[in-house]
Amino acid sequence: MTPKKQRLIFLLVGLLLLSVAVSLVLSAFRDNLVFFYSPTDIKTNPPALEKAVRIGGLVEAGSIQGVRGKHITFFVTDLRNKIAVSYEGEIPSLFREGQGVVAEGHLQADNQFKATRVLAKHDEKYMPPEVVKALKASGQWKDDKITPDKVTK
Repeated sequence: MTPKKQRLIFLLVGLLLLSVAVSLVLSAFRDNLVFFYSPTDIKTNPPALEKAVRIGGLVEAGSIQGVRGKHITFFVTDLRNKIAVSYEGEIPSLFREGQGVVAEGHLQADNQFKATRVLAKHDEKYMPPEVVKALKASGQWKDDKITPDKVTK
């Protein structure tokens, strides 16, 4: 075999190994990707059951039931639609009605969201960028002082 053919075979094997590695990384990334949904998104285009997703919006007034630090249920709304959220665990101290919230978990067969993690806004000007975007998309955004690009992280 000539040196030219050896280099060509080496190059082709290298490209094959690189493409296999890239495809493995991309498939692992896709499996760990958590998508964000608003309550309206879930109503119009629900994610697969048991698929890890994030939902966000505002905690609906009068919807919190349960004991902090134990089992709690509440509704997340984008002021157009709402979804029931069930969570067992410690709720952030800033969690309250009318405030922005993001819950990580999965949708169940009864269209209730089973949260594994609840994130609350951390000051009076913070709103998760996903929540701001969802509220603006629903036409319910009222605070022009806070924009997604100026949101504190």
